[in-house]
Amino acid sequence: MAKSSSLTLILVAAGGVAAGFLAAQTAPFFTATAVAEESTSAEQGQVSQALAGLDSITLGERTRGELTSSGELNGNDGSRYLRYAISLEEDTLVEISLSGALQGLVALYDDQLQLLESAEAVRHHVEEDGEYVVIVSGADARSYGPFTINSRTIELSDSDTLAVGTPVDSWLDGSSREVTFTVEEAGMYQIEMRADEFDAYLELSGPNNYYREDDDGAGNLNARISDFLAPGDYTIIARSAFGEGSGLFTLTAEPRELPGDGELRNDGTVMPNDTLSGWFSGQELSYQLEIEDAGMYQIDMRSSDIDAYLVLEGPNGYFREDDDSAGNLDASIADFLAPGSYQLTARTAYGSDSGLFTLSVEPRELPDGVELRNEGELTPNETLNGWYSGEPLTYELTLEESSLVTLNMRSTDFDTYLELYGESDSYSDDDGGSGTDSRIEQALLPGTYTVIARGFAVSGSGMFELQVSAEPTEMQPDA
Repeated sequence: MAKSSSLTLILVAAGGVAAGFLAAQTAPFFTATAVAEESTSAEQGQVSQALAGLDSITLGERTRGELTSSGELNGNDGSRYLRYAISLEEDTLVEISLSGALQGLVALYDDQLQLLESAEAVRHHVEEDGEYVVIVSGADARSYGPFTINSRTIELSDSDTLAVGTPVDSWLDGSSREVTFTVEEAGMYQIEMRADEFDAYLELSGPNNYYREDDDGAGNLNARISDFLAPGDYTIIARSAFGEGSGLFTLTAEPRELPGDGELRNDGTVMPNDTLSGWFSGQELSYQLEIEDAGMYQIDMRSSDIDAYLVLEGPNGYFREDDDSAGNLDASIADFLAPGSYQLTARTAYGSDSGLFTLSVEPRELPDGVELRNEGELTPNETLNGWYSGEPLTYELTLEESSLVTLNMRSTDFDTYLELYGESDSYSDDDGGSGTDSRIEQALLPGTYTVIARGFAVSGSGMFELQVSAEPTEMQPDA
């Protein structure tokens, strides 16, 4: 008698349709009377007569068919179905799936009409030789059309070693699988564990107390460890994230090419116009940035593996940091830097992810004729340029007579913010101008006022234009 395996699994879930169909299968298509009439005693060890007269499927061969309104009726949802017989051998992993125009499901029963699995594609570990029933059903009462039943045996590996470029297909039975991975030549390697039936989890340990682990680094509950590995023997432990779960998984190891000159620089001196590749593996990396000429510089950290984060510290308490200013989880610091030595730290925004990144330092030219003024006195009816780098910039405006004052702060680099303070007055604006530009228009009495130009967010930086106009007026300031 064919037995149901505890290692069955659903490869593809089909939402509510699959759930409804599966629920229908738990009360078999066949009525109790029909089963009683067609079945012989299990004690006599005879194959159920429910298999008699069914077309047969041969494992490894394609079987074509068509579901029409003449098919048998599923009374639960009105869908139609066809039945086939298939012989399966003990201790094999089989896959049965559908292709073709039919929107449908395939279900696998043992010879006692006990449902083993129902899905668009079924994988089943056979525990005993015997005859099984395959049922092809429409996804709903309106599903008809031609189909092809595809079936195959999945070969599992019992190897305890993993080689570069040679995938290992294996079965997890609720415990963990230990595999040895030997690195012959130092370099970048990517190890992945992929599974459809459980949440994959990888652990990697090796020479000099090396240890890394990952849960969902490859996406869709698959695990990935990418790192620079020294020569030696490493132990891979493949398991489920929560210690439970069974099913098929694939383990792979591949070398990873480095960009540019193929070298990694994880410390040392960085100069303007330098671009380097580094590898982050859980510990922040520090570089020394040497600036010889005062000017504008842009520092970018870009990666497709990690959420990049930059910290820049320098003379006179200078400090800047950035997470996502370059977009796509990349970091960028653009600022006016005085000559001197700076400490540049490259890391991730959070977590213990690892991966490749590029770091670049480029001078940034100011437009012709532009000079930066980051403090000082403002003269009515003038326009100046400044550079915001995270700290508010303070200017002083003196009025000799009552005036209608208009302040405009514009930037294409960051979201501007203006503040205006007098002896008893205070005004502020974020987006009163065009887009994210700021604008304050206010009647003011004679006196000295403080104008603060900054960004709405501390993390923004860049060049801005500040325009001041003042027209004499008889208007009195707002109360």
